[in-house]
Amino acid sequence: MARDNRLWGAERIRGELLKLDIHLSKRTILKYIRSVRKLHTAIQKWLTFIRNHANIVWACDWLKTYDLFFRAIFVFVIIEVESRRIVHIGVTRHPTDFWLAQQLREATPFGLAPRYHIHDRGSNYGETFAHVAASSHIALLKTPYRAPKANAICERFIGSLRWECLDYI
Repeated sequence: MARDNRLWGAERIRGELLKLDIHLSKRTILKYIRSVRKLHTAIQKWLTFIRNHANIVWACDWLKTYDLFFRAIFVFVIIEVESRRIVHIGVTRHPTDFWLAQQLREATPFGLAPRYHIHDRGSNYGETFAHVAASSHIALLKTPYRAPKANAICERFIGSLRWECLDYI
């Protein structure tokens, strides 16, 4: 029951067993749930995924900075995860979904595209960006909520760019 009904907890399974006139304690059911679910799940953690697929993963992120007249400028960066090579940088005052889609097109010329592309859950990544990624056979991976380490390589580059370059200008 635990294997077939992944959302059922020990109480629910105990209730179903009582309907069949099988009396077991909740603790016994928990013991067997743990053993069954551990054997039949192959969950790969995020860090393991990144290490295993680093050569086919790109990551992207934004940096908001200001010009001489204190107007906002948005810098968009795409980085290759394995080599930490900067693939593409784009600068704009008004980031939109269409502009992001164009940046992805420019970063992937002649079919040179990664298998996976990591980005955060920003509202700028819309349907046009997803369509361009799908046409290039790129699987988009959104970072989980409140998980800054999920896109750590790109975040580290953005931090270095801000601290070592832009803060002195």
